[in-house]
Amino acid sequence: MRPPMSATLLRGGAEAFLARYEGLQDRLPGERAPREAAAEAFRDAGLPGMRNEAWKYTSLRPLAEVAFHEPLTSCGETEAVLGRMPRLDAPRLVFVCGRWRREMSVLPSAISVDSFARLPEFGDLARPLEQPLVALNTMLAEDGARLTVPAGVDGGTLVLASLGGEARGRAVAFHPRHRVELAPGARLALIEISRGAGAYFHNPVFEVKLGEGAALTHLRLQEESEQGFHLATLYVEIAARASYDAFTLSVGARLARAEIHARLAGPHGAVHLNGAQLLRDMQHADVTTVVAHTAPNCASRQTVKNVLADHARGVFQGRIEVARAAQKTDGYQMNQALLLSPDAEVDSKPELEIYADDVKCSHGATVGELDAEQLFYLRSRGIAEAEARAMLVRAFLAEALDPIAHEAGRQCLERAVARWWEREAA
Repeated sequence: MRPPMSATLLRGGAEAFLARYEGLQDRLPGERAPREAAAEAFRDAGLPGMRNEAWKYTSLRPLAEVAFHEPLTSCGETEAVLGRMPRLDAPRLVFVCGRWRREMSVLPSAISVDSFARLPEFGDLARPLEQPLVALNTMLAEDGARLTVPAGVDGGTLVLASLGGEARGRAVAFHPRHRVELAPGARLALIEISRGAGAYFHNPVFEVKLGEGAALTHLRLQEESEQGFHLATLYVEIAARASYDAFTLSVGARLARAEIHARLAGPHGAVHLNGAQLLRDMQHADVTTVVAHTAPNCASRQTVKNVLADHARGVFQGRIEVARAAQKTDGYQMNQALLLSPDAEVDSKPELEIYADDVKCSHGATVGELDAEQLFYLRSRGIAEAEARAMLVRAFLAEALDPIAHEAGRQCLERAVARWWEREAA
């Protein structure tokens, strides 16, 4: 019996990446052993198909249909994209097709900055043997940021800008490997912005370690090109009394996924994994989270909102795992979707897995259209239909954006929302 065509296509896409690794392995930095182990795992697993429970709502067939090349040199046409980056009064690190461009960067003074290309060491949080996209990253990673904030230091705000583009008219794939470490009592606001032009595949892996009492605010704007693919995997380990406050806004890319694995490893830790997905046309975006409570007296919050137009599809998969030792856990997750078209689709799968007795955990999901009575009320007050719809959408998103305490970061995300809506209303 022949395998389904989609499975054959995914296998062919995986073999193309493996062939690129075989051709490039002597030119990639660092020890070969971790890459070989990842390549073997990727060879066995291939690109995940929809029979894989974690990928049942997100097909990688569009990715497998494109012939990608690894750049190994900087891509063209990215300087113009850099000129359109949000203006933020803060140091910045600029990556072009996965490679750090020092001449475009403005280095911070309070943070230790290095690169994976110079110090090619894979961390201990990522799981390439379990996650095929992480295995792919481990096989082919060329560069990435190494950020360390010393104990007790407030690192201020840092912008991490990733620019994607084609190389000599060819679609490229790049796999940056980033590591962020905050020593005990350290603080940092990291604003991550991903943009580009043309067809490319951005497959970053982040490893984030927060020491006791550390606090990281991580604001992520995924505004890739309409032909781009963005599949990001983040691993976060949170020590006692530390906090990880993240918000992901996804408005770009043909196919996008943000997969976050957060572990509360010490008591009184906190994690917030909030976000919004604004999609149109045939866009597909997926937020998948796993929050592991392994210590007592920790709190987690997840609120993800979707605004879907045309034939767009949004996915939310969120799981809270509470170990037996994690008494006094406080966990909450909510997914809400606003459908602007009868052809739009949302898949929501919140989960709780609880082994402790003394916990407070809840989850929920809502799906609806714009309220016809509210729309009528606004129009009866002389407000044009397009503006009335915009007001209701902004009000729907305000609950997600308003709690962001970082003023400049919140304004950056609000401007991205405004750009999306201006194009939607045009």
